[in-house]
Amino acid sequence: MSLTLHYHPLASFCWKVLIGLYENETPFTPVIVDLGDPASRGAFQALWPLGKMPVLEDAGRGEVVAESSVILDYLDAHHSGPVRFTPQEDAWRVRLWDRIFDLHLHQAMQKVVTDRIRPQGQGDPFGVSEARSQIRAAYGVIEKGLAGRDWLSAGGFGLAECAAAPALYYADRVEPLGAERPLAAAYLERLKARPSFARVLAEAEPYFKYFPVD
Repeated sequence: MSLTLHYHPLASFCWKVLIGLYENETPFTPVIVDLGDPASRGAFQALWPLGKMPVLEDAGRGEVVAESSVILDYLDAHHSGPVRFTPQEDAWRVRLWDRIFDLHLHQAMQKVVTDRIRPQGQGDPFGVSEARSQIRAAYGVIEKGLAGRDWLSAGGFGLAECAAAPALYYADRVEPLGAERPLAAAYLERLKARPSFARVLAEAEPYFKYFPVD
């Protein structure tokens, strides 16, 4: 098969692309990148010097595609399936939700998580407090946006959901949604019940022991 995904099963931005691939049952070869292994890290950085996962390699078209949203755009354009991640109708709105989840929820969540693995005495409590405030603000926007809707992408499950699933799943673990956000909590449950995301979670299960907790 022409597609190879370089990723790690625990990496949240990798989940975003895996969900898209599984939604359309797009065939691909998985290559797990272990950044702690010099050989694996070296091979990956030879492919993508910036060293950030995921990266999709398309041997058939001679392309190396990085960044999760861009990869899903690429799949829409060149390896499309029944699910259109960003339909033409209201494409700007779908991309806005994608940015809200990635920039205002996902990255804030990662700030909280990465602070947990910093060496003792080198934490950033102020930065973590700001990140938690940003997560709560994003929750408010998401709760409001879900009024009267099952999915945030135009026409149904799409790019917004691929972005929402990892962001909400991990954010809820570090800053629980709570009873005051019933629509967002129900949305997360719908995402977890989606076969594509359920598969991602099942594949990540053996690695959850490495997720840092307080």
